Amino acid sequence: MAVSPESQPIIGEAPAFLEMLEHVSRAAPLSKPVLVVGERGTGKELIASRLHFLSERWEQPVVKVNCAALTESILESELFGHEAGAFTGAARTHIGHFERADGGTLILDELATISLRMQEKILRTIEYGEIQRVGGNEILRVDVRIVGSTNADLQALAVDGRFRNDLLDRLAFDVITVPPLRERVEDILPLAHAFAINMASELHWSLFPGFSARATSALLRHDWPGNVRELKFAVERSVYRAMSAEKPMADIVFDAFDSPYKLAAPAGVSQPRPRRRKAPLLPTDLKQRLIDTEVDLIEAALEKARFNQRMAADLLGLSYHQFRGKLRKFDIRSKPGQA
Repeated sequence: MAVSPESQPIIGEAPAFLEMLEHVSRAAPLSKPVLVVGERGTGKELIASRLHFLSERWEQPVVKVNCAALTESILESELFGHEAGAFTGAARTHIGHFERADGGTLILDELATISLRMQEKILRTIEYGEIQRVGGNEILRVDVRIVGSTNADLQALAVDGRFRNDLLDRLAFDVITVPPLRERVEDILPLAHAFAINMASELHWSLFPGFSARATSALLRHDWPGNVRELKFAVERSVYRAMSAEKPMADIVFDAFDSPYKLAAPAGVSQPRPRRRKAPLLPTDLKQRLIDTEVDLIEAALEKARFNQRMAADLLGLSYHQFRGKLRKFDIRSKPGQA
């Protein structure tokens, strides 16, 4: 499947994200295989495509294959092609993705799901630049750069015997790790606004009225285990459910299943256990405990916001002036390295 470079813009100014983009820019001009790794929803496919479009192969084909969506036999046929009559139903010759991507880039998504036998065939292609269609005898030469992407720990899988060490060595000429959204706090609001504007346009709104202070705080305080993908869906869902296009959006719908009439889990299916609150040690000085808790939260917010005070205030649901007052009240350092 062809991948369009304009399909989704890359948005981000967080230091960890900019460092990763610089890594991509250095790796892109090479023809060596590259692995793009990261948690689910971080945008690995977008980064894999960027490696192609910043390379000298950018005018040549870029083909993406979701390896997890195909059985071993179908994946083999899709990657390497097959000759007519190679198996029941093979009425005509099928050109595989390696041939389609000749001169360009082949992106193997969900790389960890590929069987050991298929891993061996891919290794041979990387080493010798040769493929053989299923049911064929002819050796075909291809010039393809392979970019693999996965959210699995390939090194652990290799130790466990589920991923070939020699293939991992060849694929991992360089490894680009896409940072999770929790390490890109500065990018949450710009991304959220971009997603909201796109959804507002889809709903034929004349404009997006923005997020309220409460919604902004909720966006910043959420952990985003599903990363950018979760943020996108949550924002789009919230815009779609908004009662008015005139007022700033006040509520973020994080969980589409959240309802007072939520269905019970089937018998035998375990539910996550609620966290048991740790009993406090008593006796204690309540006033001092409250002060310590407040100071800890302020310092944690500053750390998470990388000492951006307005963002730290949003994380705590405070106004900027309220937050500044807390800093003065507790004499908390407002910049890294301050005594």
